[in-house]
Amino acid sequence: MDQPGLPPRPSLRHFDHCPWLFADEATEEQRAAQLQVRRAIGGDTEFGERCYVAESAAVFPDRLRLGDDSYIAAHAYVTGELSTGPHCTLNPFTTVRGDVVLGAGVRIGAHTSLLGFNHSMAPDRPVHQQPLTSRGIRVGDDVWIGSHVVVVDGVSVGDHCVIGAGAVVTRDLPAWSVAAGNPARVLRDRRDSRDGERPSATPARRPSALTVFADGARGQVADLLDPCWDGERYVDRPGAAPSVRAHCDAVEIADLLLGTVPQQLSAEEHVARLSGLQDPKSGLVPEFGEPSPVAEADGFIGEGAALYHVLCVGYALDLMGTGLPHPVAGVRNMTARQLIVRLEELPWDTGAWGAGAWIDSWSTAAHWNLRHGGQGGDATLEALFGWLLTRADPWTGMWGSPSAQAGRLQVVNGYYRLTRGSFAQFGLPVPYPERVVDAVLDHARDARYFGSGRENACNVLDVAHPLWLTTRRLGQGTDGYRSGEIRDWAERQLSAALSRWQPGQGFGFGPGTEGPGPEPGLQGTEMWLAIIWYLADLLDRSDDLGYRPHGIHRPEPARQGAGTPA
Repeated sequence: MDQPGLPPRPSLRHFDHCPWLFADEATEEQRAAQLQVRRAIGGDTEFGERCYVAESAAVFPDRLRLGDDSYIAAHAYVTGELSTGPHCTLNPFTTVRGDVVLGAGVRIGAHTSLLGFNHSMAPDRPVHQQPLTSRGIRVGDDVWIGSHVVVVDGVSVGDHCVIGAGAVVTRDLPAWSVAAGNPARVLRDRRDSRDGERPSATPARRPSALTVFADGARGQVADLLDPCWDGERYVDRPGAAPSVRAHCDAVEIADLLLGTVPQQLSAEEHVARLSGLQDPKSGLVPEFGEPSPVAEADGFIGEGAALYHVLCVGYALDLMGTGLPHPVAGVRNMTARQLIVRLEELPWDTGAWGAGAWIDSWSTAAHWNLRHGGQGGDATLEALFGWLLTRADPWTGMWGSPSAQAGRLQVVNGYYRLTRGSFAQFGLPVPYPERVVDAVLDHARDARYFGSGRENACNVLDVAHPLWLTTRRLGQGTDGYRSGEIRDWAERQLSAALSRWQPGQGFGFGPGTEGPGPEPGLQGTEMWLAIIWYLADLLDRSDDLGYRPHGIHRPEPARQGAGTPA
């Protein structure tokens, strides 16, 4: 009861709208009532010290982790998985759904929505029958998101960003960005003063070479894609034959640089064309003009281009919020015993790259099949990882053996394909990571593949990704194992890669006749854009690019574990 002559104590309703007052002003009875509110949420929940959840908030999480001194205010709506650092605030009428991770000190204004999920939009069924997809939202430390902002699925917001009221954030924002608009764009660096000048004690920071490169590339997307559209289908470069991969590369490039689909078709038309390529019986995607592959045995996942189409078509559709409409039959029907027999038959001694590519495609097909209600049970995936873990060479962490003729090329390139589809895609740690670093750095000194002017996209990616996977994914920083050598290599390769951009045309794959060759085209551009991100991230500078791969070369796992969606 309030004492005469003193101002009335705030009610719980008052705290719901002003939760920052609760820690200092609540009575013991009000604190006990707040504990009851939190207990009533139930489920997998953990609360730090001095947290507050408004009784009027609709909080129905699958998993909730609220850091110290954080609160959820009146009429907020929270579902899915939310994890916050300390000092985070969800102000009144905030909506946070799907998979969302907030760093420390994140302030979210009223009526703002963070939507870490999406609907598919395949043309074969009404929207209300479409499955949900989720890539998640990641927000760094010390971020202020204004009122009435919308952040869509798949976006990462760097540390120290400020997002103006009413913005619609559709692509990643680098650290220190001040962004606004629909779609949101970076207006300036937060470290600059309001008039664009830095304080006199601090010299003005010029845009980095990475920022200049990425901004220039964004402005040239139309120049790059238009000549690769023949009026009906995409080609890798002018004069080349149409290909399924070219269409997928166009989708990846537009998503990476612009956060949208290529302008030659609507999103619905892109989805209809790519999903319509899949053979409903086998689940495979043939090349244009080729017959549908026939699954002669369980485990058959195609040959040649069809083997890679499991990856590129699936991820292109995933970027557009849908997926392959049919399961891959050969993988769905395969037993664990059949898989082990097939793994033993792969050409590990003579063709480790081909063996790794087969596992990449098989694992990716299993990943897509899980969206269709399973692919024969988790036992088959568990058999795959069990076989790989017990067959990895403890001296190199890899599978296969080097040769006098090719050195470590087959083994390292096969390691990238194998781990991309298995350990990286499913979010599992690779075995013997330090030995992998040793083997990869040894290979990176081979002048046959990394001498001046000899690098191609495959060979550089197949070193950059394993180095990233074994250092970043396993929590090693700048003082980690052989980090100085890794950074030196990444610095040299990044400088060389940026110099290869041809204005209005993009990147060539690389010298010689391997792959599509040296002429600029969609495959080379898609691969080198991803490589540049990995090299920059090894140097802690990827935020300068303002983009992050979300497709085939995404750094985050597509799934956690052998059967759990990420």
